[in-house]
Amino acid sequence: MTVPPLIIAPSILAADFARLADEVRAVEHAADWLHVDVMDNHFVPNLTIGLPVVQSLRAATQLPFDVHLMIEDPRRWAPGYADAGAYNVTFHAEACDDPVALAKDLRSAGAKAGLAIDRDTPIEPYLDLLPSFDTLLIMTIKAGFGGQRFIPQLLDKVRAARRHVASGHLELRIEVDGGIAADTIEQAAAAGADAFVAGTAVYGADDPAEAVRRLRGLAERATTGA
Repeated sequence: MTVPPLIIAPSILAADFARLADEVRAVEHAADWLHVDVMDNHFVPNLTIGLPVVQSLRAATQLPFDVHLMIEDPRRWAPGYADAGAYNVTFHAEACDDPVALAKDLRSAGAKAGLAIDRDTPIEPYLDLLPSFDTLLIMTIKAGFGGQRFIPQLLDKVRAARRHVASGHLELRIEVDGGIAADTIEQAAAAGADAFVAGTAVYGADDPAEAVRRLRGLAERATTGA
């Protein structure tokens, strides 16, 4: 799989769940990943989709699945998403007492391993774990609900992570999730993010594929200075 320098990952949390397969196909030729938010009404106070939906959608699209587990006990559930064909499975640092062990399990199951850091969690304690991961997802809102306002101060975590990645010559995606739209993606890209989750900005648009292309253009402009 050829991986582009910047990743745009529409979040189906903002899609029309009655037309989910159609909504996925609407971005298939514009997006890089499909972001799937799994919430359990325990780790976060919301309930969304789970493994059966992921298994069903896997047959409906060729897009790589970027599964974001906002759940308790990810050690129990995460490998199942890898087995279902997820490209990247991200779980929260706050929900796991041995993130490195779970990352190894996910990689053994054939998926990339991602570590998520919520709004109120300092990033510094986790920087030394990053060689065990393929993706670091930094929340730019409080995890649990779509449609929240982007918090620019949280980009300090992105900058810290980017410095750490550069100093250690790590191969790691730095992903941002929360309030990413046309008026915020350039800030996130300039801070060092290279993967961007966008829900309402994509699925709230008249043309979701065009919205993805516009977001990509803005992120590229911020990283190249064009």
